Amino acid sequence: MQWSLFLLILMGQCFFFTCHLYKYKFIQKNKTWDEAQKYCREKHTDLATVYDMTDMKRLRDSTEKQEAVWIGLRSNPETDNRTWHWSLPGVEFNNSETKWAGGEPDDHQGRTENCVRMDRFKWKDVHCNKCNKFICYNEKQEPNKNFHLITNALCWPEAQNYCREHHTDLVSGLNQLNDPDLKEQIHSYDVWIGLFRDTWRWSDGSHFSFRNWHVELFPDDDSKKCAKCAMTMLNGTGKWNSDDCNIKRSFFCYKDRFVLIEENKTWEDALYYCRENYNDLASITNLKEQRWIQQKAKNASTPFVWLGLRYTCTLEFWFWVSDEVVGYKNWASGVRNDECDMSGGMERGGEHKWSSRPDNNMYNFICSTF
Repeated sequence: MQWSLFLLILMGQCFFFTCHLYKYKFIQKNKTWDEAQKYCREKHTDLATVYDMTDMKRLRDSTEKQEAVWIGLRSNPETDNRTWHWSLPGVEFNNSETKWAGGEPDDHQGRTENCVRMDRFKWKDVHCNKCNKFICYNEKQEPNKNFHLITNALCWPEAQNYCREHHTDLVSGLNQLNDPDLKEQIHSYDVWIGLFRDTWRWSDGSHFSFRNWHVELFPDDDSKKCAKCAMTMLNGTGKWNSDDCNIKRSFFCYKDRFVLIEENKTWEDALYYCRENYNDLASITNLKEQRWIQQKAKNASTPFVWLGLRYTCTLEFWFWVSDEVVGYKNWASGVRNDECDMSGGMERGGEHKWSSRPDNNMYNFICSTF
């Protein structure tokens, strides 16, 4: 191995051909959304799932076409209930940890209310076209400067768009909302926060919250009980619109880097299975990989899923079998045993933490495909 490459690995760097969790493929064939879904599932993994703005840039950069194309997002209000999401990718909504005001959410007077305003630190569902001040979050700011009160009142989609252009996103999640700096800034203001609900679902079953609707086309009315499918408009902005699913368009497929194997195997047998049928047992080197893989783990039939994480008694450290550096860590508190014959598993539920498990335990497992 060249020393430059070795040093990059030690520094925890990744390369352009291994960083991505999935590969996008632009298919220039006109198909309905259902036909496109069937095609992608047969030849790739599924219709494209979009995790964040980085993915949107990859989609735009993957073709020179300037047209509206299908992605893997669909809404069917007749069968799917509205689900709450946080605007910031990777922050999951927990229904047991909320700050609703009394009687909320209530769709006041029967009107659809899919966005949330915080009033004296209590949440109220409000129609998304109302105008309010709002709080932006910026993850790259200095300590105690992550939150920005914007006093120019905008509707919720405009506020989200402003925060993404000038900061990171609308403030999202209880960790951010409980921050003393945020509380000091907003005082008694009524402000938009990054909480919304919709009936949109990803084709592959993932629960990612990222939406990139065109501000003027934000789908806020669930009273129309017809199914709609999402398309990204490759006109420079990549903003989304929705349309009749039976219209024929080009589309994006994706090939997943990770796959859940719903078979019960020991760690060693899982390792051999992945290497014989795919690439290797899965490694997790950053938070985005953790969030992507935990979506797979939710569908497991065992309480844990095996990862490619192993303890060596001889050298006394944990390592990834794919030779990735164990830089990023997500161990559960007090459940890591540095002993012989121990391997790493991820919890199926909860916070999806890692723990050391006897490697003769039988669990489902996650393989990497490339």
